[in-house]
Amino acid sequence: MKKVFITLLVFLGSFAVEAQELKWETDINTAISVSNKTKKPMLLFFTGSDWCGWCIRLQKEVLKTPEFTKWAKKNVVLVELDFPNAKQQSDAIKTQNNDLQQIFGIQGYPTVYFATAKIKNGKPSYTGLGKTGYVAGGPSAWLNVANEILKNK
Repeated sequence: MKKVFITLLVFLGSFAVEAQELKWETDINTAISVSNKTKKPMLLFFTGSDWCGWCIRLQKEVLKTPEFTKWAKKNVVLVELDFPNAKQQSDAIKTQNNDLQQIFGIQGYPTVYFATAKIKNGKPSYTGLGKTGYVAGGPSAWLNVANEILKNK
């Protein structure tokens, strides 16, 4: 009985490790810190997660695929900047997201902005690398666009 339990535990544990999801930062200061430590640019995903059809489609067709997961772990620090209708957010996150929307001139969703940042005089100074949104053709088409943008880093 003990062997069966241990075998089952190892089996289920392997699924848990395999199914680990990507880490999406929601705090820009944490994301900047990770970006600077890892020398990876940030992928800023401006989304309306609970109302924007194109955002949901981008998530389903690209951002939640194994191809994107593999690429993202190697290339970027992920940051979700959400503007939901029904989902609750703290006032600090709402203010942060609105400020970043203004800084990057976001006018529609989804917008994916690639950027780096340094802290100067206690405030972030951003360098934009480029932006995209939904790209038809699945993960490979979207990743081709992203890789072209990241050539500029």
